[in-house]
Amino acid sequence: MERFSVFQLPLHFTENTLISGALMPPEIVDLNDFEPESWPTTPEGEERQAQEWKEMLSYLFASRSVAAVTGWDFADGAWLVAPSGLIRKDNSKKPAYQALESLIRGEWSTKVTVKSDDNGLAHFEGYRGRYRASLSGKDAYFTLSQESGRAELCFS
Repeated sequence: MERFSVFQLPLHFTENTLISGALMPPEIVDLNDFEPESWPTTPEGEERQAQEWKEMLSYLFASRSVAAVTGWDFADGAWLVAPSGLIRKDNSKKPAYQALESLIRGEWSTKVTVKSDDNGLAHFEGYRGRYRASLSGKDAYFTLSQESGRAELCFS
């Protein structure tokens, strides 16, 4: 990331595939040569996959240069019948799904109540993203981006 961040452009990490079963056999050189009939998920592989997703996304999320991260498969079996999704073939959530949900909806979620000063100004710090502010039953929306430092809201 440091190497590419010198360009001061948003970095996008795409086509990430983390397996929750046996890893690719070392004798396979070209993915086009690997066509297994089945590739089951395993409990140990699911824990490894969850940990790898959590580690990778935590590292990337902490970087101001990263704008997007894309996982290749949502459900197992979409690529080479691999157990590479966040959900199993029966649509049940895998530990990786739960780990990401915990990060995104828990650790990386900003839920705060603030009070304005005598001039009607309020300050808070939050993660980049879209926010809803409520005052006396009225809502206003704003977005925190890397560039934004201030948002003016009007409740009318």
